[in-house]
Amino acid sequence: QLQLHESGGGLVQPGGSLRLSCQASERLDYYAVAWFRQAPGEEREGVSCIVGTRDYYANSAKDRFTVSRDYGKNTVDLQMNNLTPEDTALYYCAAATVIGQDVPLCVAPGAASGYSSWGRGVLVTVFS
Repeated sequence: QLQLHESGGGLVQPGGSLRLSCQASERLDYYAVAWFRQAPGEEREGVSCIVGTRDYYANSAKDRFTVSRDYGKNTVDLQMNNLTPEDTALYYCAAATVIGQDVPLCVAPGAASGYSSWGRGVLVTVFS
């Protein structure tokens, strides 16, 4: 069973940056890996994902967030710049194998149900 562990959350002022990291218990070569977030009272939404060599972003994350994968370290990072209070949420790393199944694009509605492995989440708070 793939295990995921997020780190890097914290408190930051608007305009600041944070880098989240997702550490996997095994190689991620055959997984789509995504970052989701959930704010209080809101549904879980896809922020960014990396499938093979391609990366995808929610409109709210474009031009501010960058996802990257390190195959050697089994990590997927999310660099978040120019943060706003609207980015405040619990951020989750999730993964789904791409072997034998179609994985929904993380930014599509309801995509979270297509990911079977989840971390516990890390809190990002942006306040002024």
